[in-house]
Amino acid sequence: MILAVSACLLGERIRFDGGHKHDRFLTDELGKFARFVPFCPEHLAFGTPRPSVRLVREGSKIRIESNKDHSDLTDALTAECSNELGRIAAENLCGIVFKSKSPSCGLKSAKLYLDNGFCEGKEDGVFASMCRERFALLPMEEEGRLQDMWLRENFVMQLFAYHRFETFKNASPSMKELVMFHTAHKFMLQSKNEMLYRQMGNVVANRDNVPFESLLERYEHLFKTAISHKSSIKRTRNVLEHMAGFFKHDLTRAEKEILHGQIRDYADKIIPLIVPLSTIGLYARKYDTHYLLEQVFLDPYPKTLALRSHLDAGK
Repeated sequence: MILAVSACLLGERIRFDGGHKHDRFLTDELGKFARFVPFCPEHLAFGTPRPSVRLVREGSKIRIESNKDHSDLTDALTAECSNELGRIAAENLCGIVFKSKSPSCGLKSAKLYLDNGFCEGKEDGVFASMCRERFALLPMEEEGRLQDMWLRENFVMQLFAYHRFETFKNASPSMKELVMFHTAHKFMLQSKNEMLYRQMGNVVANRDNVPFESLLERYEHLFKTAISHKSSIKRTRNVLEHMAGFFKHDLTRAEKEILHGQIRDYADKIIPLIVPLSTIGLYARKYDTHYLLEQVFLDPYPKTLALRSHLDAGK
C-alpha cells in the first residue's frame, strides 16, 4: 500500500523553521503496512528555513503571501504544487495524509486572511485543493484530525478497503469474483451507508446485462464513495445484531444474553467494539459459520493497529 504523506510528518526537517512534525502513528504503526511517498511543495518553492506564508483572499481569488514582507508568492508555490501533484499521481496511491493548518496542505484547516489582516475563516491549502480535484475518491486526511480515534479508525478502514479494491480490480476479476467481493464486504458497507450498499447490490445483480467493464466501473465508484462515509455506533450496532442472529439456533439463552449485553454496552460506550466483535468471531469459528468468517468487517485492517480497542473509536 502506497501513501503520499507531508514530509514533515515523516520526520524530515523541512518546516519553515527547519523543524519537523514527526507523527509516530504514521511511521511506527501504519508504516508497517505502507510505503510512503513524501511531499512538500513549500520546501521545493522556497527552501528551508524560509519565511512563513499565508492564504489571503483577493476578490474571488486566493493568493499566497509572505508573512515577512507581504510579497505575492502565488505563482511560485502553485508551480511546485503542480509538480508535486504530477509526481505523486505517478504512484499507485491508496491515500494521502496532509499536515494540518498548512497554507499548502491543510484540509479546510488553513487560515484564510483578508487584506486587512483579519482571519476570514479556514480553507484548503493550495496543494490539498489540487489533490481533492485530481483524486476525487482517494482517501485523504490530515494528521491533526487523526488524533481523534473515531476519525483514525474510519480513515484506516477506508485505506485498507481502497487498497483491497485496487488489488481486486488489477487481478482482472470475473463476474463471479465481483459477487464474492461484494458479499464479503456486506457488513462493512452496511456500517458505512446502507443505501449505497443496496445500490451496489443492484449493480452486481446486473438485471440489464450491462457489459462487465462498465458494471465494474460503476461498482468501483459506489464502493469508493461508500467507504468514504463514516461509520456510526447506531449503524454498527445494527450490523452486530444482524451478525449475532446467525447463532440464534446455536447459543444457549445465557450465551445470547451475554452477547446481546455486550452489543448494548458497546452502544452505550461502556466497552469498545473489539469486545462484541471478538465474541462473534469466537462463535463464528466454533460453529464454522463460513458467511461470517469471510466477512471483512471482522478484520478490516491488521489487528496490531488495535483501533477498535478504544472507547472513543465510535460516535
